[in-house]
Amino acid sequence: MILGQIRDGRRQPQIPTRSVVRSVLVLFLSRLGSLNALEQSGSSRFWRKWLGGRTASADSVGRVCAEIEPGGIRSVQQHVYSRLVRMKALEPLAGGLSVAVLDGHESHSSYLRSCAGCLQRTVRTGSTERTQYYHRQVTLLLLTNTLTLPLDAEPIRPGEDEVAAALRLLDRVLAAYPRAFDVIAGDALYADRRFFNYAIRHGKDAIAVLKDERRDLWEDFRSLFEQEPPVLLRRRGGRVCCQCWDIEGFTSWPQVDRPVRVIRSIERRSVRRQLTREEEEREGEWVWVTTLPSSRASLAVVVEIGHWRWAIENQGFNELANRWYADHVYKHDADAILVFFLFALLCLTVFLVFYRRSLKPALRARYSMLHIARLILAELLAGDSRSPPADLG
Repeated sequence: MILGQIRDGRRQPQIPTRSVVRSVLVLFLSRLGSLNALEQSGSSRFWRKWLGGRTASADSVGRVCAEIEPGGIRSVQQHVYSRLVRMKALEPLAGGLSVAVLDGHESHSSYLRSCAGCLQRTVRTGSTERTQYYHRQVTLLLLTNTLTLPLDAEPIRPGEDEVAAALRLLDRVLAAYPRAFDVIAGDALYADRRFFNYAIRHGKDAIAVLKDERRDLWEDFRSLFEQEPPVLLRRRGGRVCCQCWDIEGFTSWPQVDRPVRVIRSIERRSVRRQLTREEEEREGEWVWVTTLPSSRASLAVVVEIGHWRWAIENQGFNELANRWYADHVYKHDADAILVFFLFALLCLTVFLVFYRRSLKPALRARYSMLHIARLILAELLAGDSRSPPADLG
């Protein structure tokens, strides 16, 4: 079985790795939210069918996960992706391009608890300075026309920045998924020569939000777009009106090995206020720098790719944190935190594939993903053979 690839470093394990792996998968798929909740479900008849006995204690599951090798979980994720490719379940986005999005995410912070993998920062509250410990990782999300799939994550190590961790993540992802995506997108932090040159060397295109910190490129672009009339575009079925400027061939960023293209979009849209039900006009400005030439991606496609970057926040981190409890510290250990997060990514992938591919359209129209998740939890708890406490009877 594919889950057999997930192993740990224990020499004489008393609790089988298979049992812990299966328990953690149920932990996330049922969205229990804590190892204590998992342990309290141990008398459910479900576990006798799934494991052949009770699940391990909360402390044991956390301890074993700290020993699990992340490579095994990543291999299972790669297997799921390969199956989807063979089933032709992943369609490119508009313009025929597949896009990968990189972004950093802070899972938690604490003033009291720390481990060897914690990052540190000084926080000033009034006249007092305190050391805060936190964990942060870079996640890569694959965007297609049919599914949004998290592929991998890499922790940011003490003393390094996010881009350095992202390049280490890309080394592994490009080896495992060499043809999964054409374009790598990021926020303003990724308007960095290391990221752009890495993408160029590996035959990928890069796009990032551009802010005025990059003086020469920004000043050159501003002097040119003020002389050019904008191109009008409409997005989201015409609900968003965009005035765009698109200029390529900039050499004002000499640290990058290829001339770049800069696109500016001023967007206006109407929003109905919930309280007053009145229409309100809103305006926003976006500027992107990219290596995508106009011969490969039109202005409209680049603008869409620039906005698709938000999928990693809306469909990635928000979903993982609020619905899947991926930010919960199941065990404060750097290795365990990474392993639990990778399990959360894997379970999110499996759940999305099940919902999108296995359920008929009529069922998806009737039941939300949250409702299906609650049915999974109900199936687990319904098999609890214990009687309720006397004061609840």
